[in-house]
Amino acid sequence: MSQAALRMDRMYGWQTGIYDVTRRPYLLGRDQLIESLAPPNGSRVLEIGCGTGRNLVHAARRWPKANFCGFDISPVMLGKARDAIAKADLDDAIRITQADAVNFPAMLFGEEPFQRIYFSYTLSMIPDWIAALERAVEALPPGGSLLIADFGDQRELPAWFRFLLRRWLALFDVTPRDDLENVLRKLAVERGLHCDFHRLYRGYAFIAALRRSKD
Repeated sequence: MSQAALRMDRMYGWQTGIYDVTRRPYLLGRDQLIESLAPPNGSRVLEIGCGTGRNLVHAARRWPKANFCGFDISPVMLGKARDAIAKADLDDAIRITQADAVNFPAMLFGEEPFQRIYFSYTLSMIPDWIAALERAVEALPPGGSLLIADFGDQRELPAWFRFLLRRWLALFDVTPRDDLENVLRKLAVERGLHCDFHRLYRGYAFIAALRRSKD
């Protein structure tokens, strides 16, 4: 097992039973991201860093005519995700496996491309998050979209709130990527993509998308 996988298992292994309940109040924007996926019928959707499987289950229920895949680096989280998928009776709709966001293979789930790829509150936990973004962009086919929801820079919130939030997040190895908008826009220019970036709740969180044209 890699050092990254061990670190994630140590950090979140004891929390798997309470993770989704405790995160619901402050991982804002996840359901908006799922709603914005709008995958074409029969297309494939990939979640990078699927954790407990919460998002995959919600997305598969919302978009039942798409096929969902996900991976995570943590075996403990994948075990929780498999339980959640089985409980929701979605084993035929969702496939998951272990992989690293920075170097996952192109044919991890077969040869068909993913029309939608998304990160939900995972870039703030991936040390080499720019490399993970670049790898996801490489996997986008013509007409595909990469969507992201995560913590924002909290620039419009009181300084005391920003300080306390970041101290709390640091306990779980979570670091908001304050320069993410600039990184996304630079990637869009370099790779010929369209970039959308929307701040939520006075900068507490954001939703962003990189879209490749069909040409």
